[in-house]
Amino acid sequence: MNPILQKQPAYDVAIGQVSRNKVLRNTFWLLALSMIPTVLGAFVGVSMNVALPGGFMGFILFMAIAFGFMYAIEKTKESAVGVFVLLGFTFFMGLMLTPLLRHTLGYSNGGSLIMTAFGGTAVVFAVMASIATTTKRNLSGMGSWLTAGAVVILLAIVANIFLQLPVLTIVISVLMIGVFSAFILYDVNRVVNGGETNYITATLAIYLDVFNVFTALLRLLGIVGGDD
Repeated sequence: MNPILQKQPAYDVAIGQVSRNKVLRNTFWLLALSMIPTVLGAFVGVSMNVALPGGFMGFILFMAIAFGFMYAIEKTKESAVGVFVLLGFTFFMGLMLTPLLRHTLGYSNGGSLIMTAFGGTAVVFAVMASIATTTKRNLSGMGSWLTAGAVVILLAIVANIFLQLPVLTIVISVLMIGVFSAFILYDVNRVVNGGETNYITATLAIYLDVFNVFTALLRLLGIVGGDD
């Protein structure tokens, strides 16, 4: 066999690994950058006391705007425009934190609860990302189960808009932490194994995972640790 042909598979593997590493590196950088407009959006919302619609209609409006942003990100992901659309989306998501942050800051220990939730989310991300980048297993099989879990959570959230049950809020928060922590593992692993090759799309997925873990953890801390 031609020695050049023998070396070709190894060369292709090496090139593929370099490409995946580049996507992962760009994803993590963009994820870190996306936290700036998120914090800015939250600051604007809280400091300016932005009034956001609540209840079922508020939920529908939020979902419509969020999916509109995600559609725009998908359409522009192959260009630099996609980065700016993504950052605009993260500003919007930060703004949507306003009611939760205002409620949490109503506790005397609200500031520490927010920092605890932030620190806990950072730990969850670090652990899951580390596992995802070091495991030899392909975790793509988790996708269908996690999607089913996310649908169940969404339905429970809609139901609790009308029921307003504190116990159900706790259950939803715990499920969100578990499911979206696993989503971090799954989404990072997809990049590592070449299942996702666009860093903007990868960032969007992981950002939503992190955002949901943070909000669920903060809501849970407020319920069990809020000090009036």
